[in-house]
Amino acid sequence: MRAVIWRVAVILLLAALACLAGAWADGLTGAMTGALLVFSLAILRDSLALSRLLRWLKSPEGSPPPRGTGAWAEVFYRLTRQARLCAARLRYEESKLQRFIEALQVSPNGVILLDENNQIDWCNATAAQHFGLDAQRDLRQHAVHLIRNPEFVAYLQAQRFQEPLHLQRAGSRGQFTLSVQIFPYGEQQKLLLSQDITQFERTESMRRDFVANVSHEIKTPLTVLGGFVETMRDMPLDEPQRLHMLDLMQAQSERMRHLVDDLLVLARLEGDPYPPPEQDIDMSAMMAQYKNEALALSAGRHAITAVVQTDLWLRGSPQELHSALSNLVSNAVRYTPEGGSIRLEWSAVIEAGQPRYAEFSVTDTGIGIAAEHIPRLTERFYRVDRGRSRESGGTGLGLAIAKHVLLRHQAELLISSTLGKGSRFAVRFPAARLVAAQSPRNTGGHDAPTRQAA
Repeated sequence: MRAVIWRVAVILLLAALACLAGAWADGLTGAMTGALLVFSLAILRDSLALSRLLRWLKSPEGSPPPRGTGAWAEVFYRLTRQARLCAARLRYEESKLQRFIEALQVSPNGVILLDENNQIDWCNATAAQHFGLDAQRDLRQHAVHLIRNPEFVAYLQAQRFQEPLHLQRAGSRGQFTLSVQIFPYGEQQKLLLSQDITQFERTESMRRDFVANVSHEIKTPLTVLGGFVETMRDMPLDEPQRLHMLDLMQAQSERMRHLVDDLLVLARLEGDPYPPPEQDIDMSAMMAQYKNEALALSAGRHAITAVVQTDLWLRGSPQELHSALSNLVSNAVRYTPEGGSIRLEWSAVIEAGQPRYAEFSVTDTGIGIAAEHIPRLTERFYRVDRGRSRESGGTGLGLAIAKHVLLRHQAELLISSTLGKGSRFAVRFPAARLVAAQSPRNTGGHDAPTRQAA
């Protein structure tokens, strides 16, 4: 195009020169000659300006805008301004696209774009992790060649995408469950979304187990109560028999009451993220109280000691902490055979004159717990031995309640046990929860801390 323009300009210039020579020879007027020259020069100027414009349009970003005069100056200005606006708009849209891609990359859900042939156009890092893909290497590969699962292949071929598909996958962290759903869009393209629902399924399973366990725990005493009521109504009983049945019925009703009370406490702890008003707790006095409770529950069947190794106090909710810590004490009494020993201890680790942490521990010489059961002890209704637990009067919720209370106090429950030899349950409180011992005048009349809770 530029060569054509230059060729036209040269022809016009030669024509103008020929006309000039002819006009001079023929004696034509100077006005006609001047007009022809002006016209030819104007054509030449426009041809040169058009040539510069075409050269600039080939790479407007890499070269300065052309210069011109008259109408061409206005044309160059407007075209330059429009080119700059288009370039700025393009950069803005590219920036928006990049931000959108970055947002998809950090999404907890997997995203895969499939073309009309079910080949992978793009996928984010989460999808690559879910399906074991390489986001660069596997582009343009067919989805079923990389996601080799018969259920997924059937789901893709059936094209019934109204409901998600649940897939079991294996990864570096073990088995996990994916929810996969496809959404058609555009011209036969597809958007594949994947979500890791492993934790959701575990929670749902725990919910089902919880409902089943509550139903079972309540059904058992209700069945016993119903049987005793039917017996007392249909059979003649003497006074000792009647009193014995009433005692058994009362025990079953007490068991149900304790279960309902623990369920209400657990519901309150799970529903309220903030503990009630806190205060400084004299742990020496609390240790004496825990020892008295253990002695009452033991009824002389165990040797029970309580030792206070530090005079540090604890900041927290007295009611909640008593519920959690006394549960550890009562469990030690229930699961330690007669003649065994139980040791309660309050101690602290001091570094550079400052407390690092403090521990409340309960150590027993009881039946012990097998290692495979220890990680699940704080689950609701989890029992190592269901028959023995019911005989001991437990509801199966004590350690679940303790776990929630300790979490609200930033404390950690440490469990060590040897089957047949005994167990140690230790609650470790951070330094932020510890305060120096206070005088009786400042604590509402508590006794001063002692080293041994007698």
